[in-house]
Amino acid sequence: MKPNFVNMSLVLGRIEEIERKGRSFSGLDANRDVNGGSVRRERFVDLFDEEIKKVNQGKDLPFLNIDSAAPGSTQIPGTRRSVNRSEWDKYITRYSKEFGVDENLVRAVIRVESANNPNALSRKGAMGLMQLMPQTAKMLGVKDAWDPEQNIRGGVKYLSQLSDKFNGDIVKVLAGYNAGPGRVDQYNGVPPFAETQNYVRKVMALLDE
Repeated sequence: MKPNFVNMSLVLGRIEEIERKGRSFSGLDANRDVNGGSVRRERFVDLFDEEIKKVNQGKDLPFLNIDSAAPGSTQIPGTRRSVNRSEWDKYITRYSKEFGVDENLVRAVIRVESANNPNALSRKGAMGLMQLMPQTAKMLGVKDAWDPEQNIRGGVKYLSQLSDKFNGDIVKVLAGYNAGPGRVDQYNGVPPFAETQNYVRKVMALLDE
């Protein structure tokens, strides 16, 4: 049985609505200005982390509880058209330049996140090449996370925001991309989660190749 993406969007939208009603911006640190970045950007990253925290705790959504051929993600036949890598590879170069992110970093993240599969779907609902969660996509201005260009633009934009927040510390940027920036702040570095530690290690290894 194929997952119902309409129901998924409705449920996740309701989750976001409930979370927003229970939280105000007053709980965020409105005074920090990291590495010349604006307070508005800092607040965005922290708010984003709060919005997806519950979804990222590891609990599978019932309609996404499917077996995966690869750890953490799968490809759902018939959900997206076949996309040739040459169709989206140019977007990596374009948006890496636009947001000032190392192109090699973006390629390494995509390889670890989705194994270069634009149709990848994680058990938690993360989609596409850079594995954007629905909330992530919405807050980054991505309307169709399955579209390779929008997916890459959103993912690179988020890497750029994390880089501003963590003063260009790649290890913290990667940890924030995987576990959320709030977790990195909490532990002042890579959180003690096996998934996050392995993730950072894999991406860094690709960068050293």
